[in-house]
Amino acid sequence: MPQLEIHPATHERFEGIAAVLGPKRPDANVCWCLSHRLDAKTNAALRGTERRDHMAMLSRQTVPPGVLAYDGEDAVGWAAVAPRAELPFERSRRIPHVDDQPVWSIWCIRVRPGHRGRGIAHALLAGAVDFAAAHGAPAVEGYPVDNRGERVDLTMAFVGTRALFERAGFDVAAPTDAVAGGFPRVVMRKQLIPR
Repeated sequence: MPQLEIHPATHERFEGIAAVLGPKRPDANVCWCLSHRLDAKTNAALRGTERRDHMAMLSRQTVPPGVLAYDGEDAVGWAAVAPRAELPFERSRRIPHVDDQPVWSIWCIRVRPGHRGRGIAHALLAGAVDFAAAHGAPAVEGYPVDNRGERVDLTMAFVGTRALFERAGFDVAAPTDAVAGGFPRVVMRKQLIPR
């Protein structure tokens, strides 16, 4: 495993955010990890460089939009983490609420090509949990696929796998009606503050 450092994705580290999430062509319409952060109408309205600008705005907020993994000077991965109440998941009909705790959600884990298969996703997940805990989250959730060891298409792998979350100490909290890459998704929960 590389010598990784996990840092909040602040604006001072925006170059790292862009390296992991940004397109090769600046005006390309890529996600920038906004698809599950914004309501559908706002997400669809942002085009090309507007998506980059929106992520830059998020990186300037008091609570950054996620964490970055660094291998030396290189940003090699990203995990999105925020209070569920601020996300479209709050109103989701497919991903249920487990209880009334003000949980935080981790919904995107991305490792740059050329750096995969080295344990970076594990470090990102742990870093996202630590970030949420440092901001007072009583519990953290993820919504990974339950792929039972089968290969997940890379375009849908950003949600993570049940096994990844289990290795990080999460438990299955509920089934969902959501599917990603042909696999059912589950709510995984890690309690940070005893109830």
